[in-house]
Amino acid sequence: MAEYNSFANGKMNGFLAKLNDGQWNREFPGYFKTTRSICNHLYISDFTWLRRFSGLRKFSYAADELMGEKIEFGMSIVGDPADYVAKRGKLDTLLLRFSLEITPQDIGSVLSYKDSHGNGHIKNFGGLVMHMFNHETHHRGMISLYLENLGFENDFNSLSEMIPEEKGQ
Repeated sequence: MAEYNSFANGKMNGFLAKLNDGQWNREFPGYFKTTRSICNHLYISDFTWLRRFSGLRKFSYAADELMGEKIEFGMSIVGDPADYVAKRGKLDTLLLRFSLEITPQDIGSVLSYKDSHGNGHIKNFGGLVMHMFNHETHHRGMISLYLENLGFENDFNSLSEMIPEEKGQ
């Protein structure tokens, strides 16, 4: 899932890098009105989940200097598309590192955490990891739609591109 997420984000970022300021900030009818606001939400969400996941046990990614930054919902983290692409790349590297550290015992573990409103939750760790990656896919779909409205034909969310061709069939 982490490899697919990084792959799809990389393809999406190729489109985002082409946006000018007007396209990046163009308003659309949706909960997140601009491509920039969706990207900001994705970045903060993934960062927040990585921080929460580090509460399960000591993961090496948590020592990265990025994880020491003060990033919270409601903040505007991303500037222009180039800024987002650079920040997203660093965050996706941490997500890949995180995924390589997950053990079968972790997947079956329970994580206790607080959401952005301060409400406590106790949930299956593996299910939360899957939720985080599914959340990414959901919002990439929204970004894809916004890009289409801006005149960019795209199909960067296809999982089938990650599935190898079968030989001899």
